[in-house]
Amino acid sequence: MPDALTAPFGIEHVFVLMLENRSFDHMLGFSGISGVDAETGVSTGVRGLTGNESNLYNGQVIPVAKGANMVMPTDPGHEFADVLHQLCGPAASYTAGGNYPPVDNSGFVASYVACGGLVPGEVMRCYAPGQLPVLNALAREFVVCDNWHASLPGPTWPNRMFVHAASSGGLDHSPSVLEIANWEALAGFEFENGTIFDRLVQNGIRRRIYGGDDFPMVAALKGIGLGDVRHYSLFAGDVAAAGYADQYIFIEPSYDVFHHYQGGTSQHPLGDVTKGEALIKATYEAIRNSPAWDSSLLIITWDEHGGFYDHDAPGFAVPPGDAVLDATYNQNGFTFDQYGVRVPALVISPRIPRNLVDHRDYDHSSIPATLETLFGMAPMTARDAAANPLSALVTLAEPRRDAPQYLPNPAPELVTPPDPTAAQPTVAPAESANKGNVPAIIHAAMQQDIAAAPQLREMIVERVKQIQTRADARQYLREVQARVIPIRTAVAQS
Repeated sequence: MPDALTAPFGIEHVFVLMLENRSFDHMLGFSGISGVDAETGVSTGVRGLTGNESNLYNGQVIPVAKGANMVMPTDPGHEFADVLHQLCGPAASYTAGGNYPPVDNSGFVASYVACGGLVPGEVMRCYAPGQLPVLNALAREFVVCDNWHASLPGPTWPNRMFVHAASSGGLDHSPSVLEIANWEALAGFEFENGTIFDRLVQNGIRRRIYGGDDFPMVAALKGIGLGDVRHYSLFAGDVAAAGYADQYIFIEPSYDVFHHYQGGTSQHPLGDVTKGEALIKATYEAIRNSPAWDSSLLIITWDEHGGFYDHDAPGFAVPPGDAVLDATYNQNGFTFDQYGVRVPALVISPRIPRNLVDHRDYDHSSIPATLETLFGMAPMTARDAAANPLSALVTLAEPRRDAPQYLPNPAPELVTPPDPTAAQPTVAPAESANKGNVPAIIHAAMQQDIAAAPQLREMIVERVKQIQTRADARQYLREVQARVIPIRTAVAQS
């Protein structure tokens, strides 16, 4: 047992699975889950939907409805301006460096239509429990957090950075491929106080990253080495080994960005949500049926709300307070004093009592705050210093023995996985590379490319600057795969 993890926690392994682009109400608003208040011990229920919540669009009341699309026909907007209009109304504006406008959650439908949604009510539809049997089974069996918010009212990439650094370094938008290449041409994307991975290394704590793709977005962070990243297909076998030694394990899904996310497991709106359910099930069951289970803590959450309706009004957030090391990070002049939309979050461990509902405030910075509490490390920013850690949920001196070994099967899939041998991607090759998750994945590939050949850094940066289309991006990823995967394999076998 690692010396850094001692009683009263009894936790030796912290696993984090972060999916993407779903709000709490969209996933669990109609779940009707009741249980025990994690803080007070009294009976309670999740703060979900009554069915009376609505948006007004063109004079028409568009209510929430039970039963959501398993695959969305249109990706709802979730950039900074989109979220501003969803939370504050279509006429809202934000002044750089100023206060966030009053939030009334009135603009979700208008924003969806502005992004190309043809049926306004689609973004107000929320899943019935039977559509998400895996998620609902875990939420009823362990802890569901119903006041966990995205760390800022913006897109995927800066929100994910709060998991890793309790800050986005000032980034408040989705960067372009050229932006990330220009950053790398100087010093690379940096945080004043480093990342949680840096802190773990400094404290002798073993970390590991698993990705459903070869280049998970987290690999874009400076300091992530070739030996830190493994493909998710290896996860179950690794954790099943006796003496499993990794202590912090971050898991990213597959995105499948070149086939409209259809084959991905991330729960991106354009992909089949059941594939993410299968990933959740596989991850839980691998840990549950491993020797590591008795001393494990698994956190499952979503990076941001993806443009889907949630009735809860996010409130004030503590700004991280670290320096913005490059002015181009902060495109909107956001001050990081406002949380984003509420997202689902589950906390799973045999060291936690059954069927808890946690109403306490959390955001993605609660993940590094939890690691800092468990491993005795100082906070990185003012945000994780103020964040509630999840360690308070771990109250059982002995692991409970009644947790299910297996979960229900996901609902039937609606989308046939794309043929991986197909010569042409589903997405038009000439489409811009500066869309969706592509730039972040290019960023991760570039960092791994540089790690494999640091003497070629300038050449690699110039190569990335030439990427303009999806076809360019796909070709570059193939080149990096050919260079990096053999090195990763050799490192893993050494």
